[in-house]
Amino acid sequence: MLEEAPQRAQPNSLAALTPRELEVLELISVGLTNAEAARRLQVSVHAIKFHLAAIYSRLGVANRTEAAVTYLRSMNSTVHPSPQGD
Repeated sequence: MLEEAPQRAQPNSLAALTPRELEVLELISVGLTNAEAARRLQVSVHAIKFHLAAIYSRLGVANRTEAAVTYLRSMNSTVHPSPQGD
């Protein structure tokens, strides 16, 4: 009998992230390394890795690239172009 794989959160569920996880996700989405994000947030690299693991699980992604793409797509979908003629 096959065991069921653990269920992951639905992709694009940024609302499931904590404020700190959103900060970490924003920083990695603009290309910062774990060490750079840690310095910026004044935490350890271990803390960043901990936050990233939680982010991956909550977003249902496998790595930082997928997490960044999810974040950036979400940000792009919230931006509405202004009507022509403004």
